[in-house]
Amino acid sequence: MTLPRRALLAAFPASLLAGPARAQDRAAATPSAAPRPTPAKLPPPQTRSHTLALPGRSLSFTSTAGSVTLTDGQGAPQAELAFIAYTLDGATPGQRPVTFALNGGPGAASAWLHLGALGPWRLALHDAHPSAPVRLLDNAETWLDFTDLVFLDPIGAGYSHLLSAGEEARKRIWSVAGDIESIAGAIRRWLVQAGRMASPKFLVGESYGGFRGPRLARSLAQSHGVGLAGLVLVSPVLDFGGRSNALEPLYWAFTLPTLVAAARHATSRAALVDAEAYAAGAYMADLLAGAQPDAVARRSERVAALTGLDPALVRRHGGLVDGPIFMRHAPAGRLASLYDLDVSMPAPDPAALYDRQPDPVLDGLRAPLTAAMLDLYATRLGWRTEAPYQLLNDAVNRNWDWGSGRTAAESMSHLRTALALDPGLRVVVAHGLYDVVTPYFRSALLLDTIEPAAGRDRVALHAWPGGHMFYSRTAGRAALRAAAAPLYP
Repeated sequence: MTLPRRALLAAFPASLLAGPARAQDRAAATPSAAPRPTPAKLPPPQTRSHTLALPGRSLSFTSTAGSVTLTDGQGAPQAELAFIAYTLDGATPGQRPVTFALNGGPGAASAWLHLGALGPWRLALHDAHPSAPVRLLDNAETWLDFTDLVFLDPIGAGYSHLLSAGEEARKRIWSVAGDIESIAGAIRRWLVQAGRMASPKFLVGESYGGFRGPRLARSLAQSHGVGLAGLVLVSPVLDFGGRSNALEPLYWAFTLPTLVAAARHATSRAALVDAEAYAAGAYMADLLAGAQPDAVARRSERVAALTGLDPALVRRHGGLVDGPIFMRHAPAGRLASLYDLDVSMPAPDPAALYDRQPDPVLDGLRAPLTAAMLDLYATRLGWRTEAPYQLLNDAVNRNWDWGSGRTAAESMSHLRTALALDPGLRVVVAHGLYDVVTPYFRSALLLDTIEPAAGRDRVALHAWPGGHMFYSRTAGRAALRAAAAPLYP
């Protein structure tokens, strides 16, 4: 999952997240934090045995809920990063693959990938709503068949928290570079403590977690002696540049095929060949022509035809239609989701501005996912703490340090380098066709810039029906598993 809706709407569509240019604004708006008391340490690890009876097979495995302690350069404890690990019984540890999984935000726990796609149990996300009874189902699409699983919650998310009462550790860890440093350190510590350094190692990251993936591959290899054999990047943000809608041609070109996919209820990229060709060709040329009347007329006519929107509406917007505009002209009285344009709810206040309204996907899942995680910890994992569980921590997102400099944060250079250095590294990138937060066509164009000799043939891009969490649908969950399984020995 990606960022909390308040942060998204504050920046969308200018950028998915508040990038480097917004850092000073956020700092000025954030009052100086008073010294906080040192929080209590998390409880010791708790291990339990389970057996999962699934169609055609039975899986016996061990769960471990616990945490690893992160220290500063002098060895002083700085933070505790909580994890949940599932290991298959009877496997040879040094030969059994292990996969680390994390979501995005920044500030999001790993609950979405855990209970939505990979773990032994799942929540029926597609039917979840705030008051729905908590009911975990056996997950027929779990990845435990071919890999052990370790779900990580970055500092500030889930039960992971700072131990230091000062602000120095927070500022360092809640940053692009510090976040990678802390997660890489936690992965290394888990591998050492579990005796799994010899295991084949993989990473799954969703949204901002997908942004983390290539950077973690580089950091683990360079600083920790840990090589990742595969990356699975789910609805990733690979480059935060080009996200402004102030006549930013790439923004409109990236977004248009997603709007067309939603309008057509497309089930594959094959149904969007014309939209993709137009977005990367004639549309881009007319976008670069700016406000020239002929260019505006051409792109307005074509965008209206592709999206099915009222031509007069598209002309009023100069042929520039983004997610919120598209959604405001969905069926009357309905409010669609930026995360999945195919999902909508009755508008609580049809006259209100879009950014004053809840998101059907993001806000609708907060309560059921939180309740499901609390139930999982208490009843199946037996790991109890009085600390608050943070599914989405707005404070982390608000105070994130995107770094200095003139360039936006990106991980494409890290992906290119990791592929070039390691001929054994393979990557799967997966998107939902109806996700306007991280459009699939953006990744398609970025990945096409990887030189063939540098490993382009080892990167597979998939786009399936659904949104940001396309795996909430059974077909999407099965497709993701089938695409990832060949990476594993």
